[in-house]
Amino acid sequence: MGQNIFLADEAATLDLGARIARLCPKQQFTIHLEGELGAGKTTLSRGLLRELGHQGKVKSPTYTLVEQYNLTNRSVFHFGLYRLVDPEELDYIGLDDYMSSNALCLIEWPQQGGNYLPSPDIIIKLQYDDNSRQASIESDSDAGKVLCTKLN
Repeated sequence: MGQNIFLADEAATLDLGARIARLCPKQQFTIHLEGELGAGKTTLSRGLLRELGHQGKVKSPTYTLVEQYNLTNRSVFHFGLYRLVDPEELDYIGLDDYMSSNALCLIEWPQQGGNYLPSPDIIIKLQYDDNSRQASIESDSDAGKVLCTKLN
């Protein structure tokens, strides 16, 4: 199951992140975010985190590999694997420890993690479309299928 969503501008990308946040189940849920540099992965994450109640800045986790947000009802882990040299590095940062029963994991550049990453519930691919963007969303689990159905 998949769908394409036109994102006219930054506000539309933030709104998509907020819509996804409202539909995410309370149990562990993993989102893979794919796209070129500047395609909107962190912007979408910012919209999602703000909808979940985060008040501060949301920065790209490119240099830290992971940013943790402890929100009222759950923890959100925002990974940026762009600078990952070897997928085995995920063992050293304790990736399994982040996959708690109610954690929401946003993973930018998942292709860098290889087989070390858990299967995603949804995959969001962001692509340039002139001055706008296109988001392609695919489900990869039952929970992801439910979210995609409700997103329509």
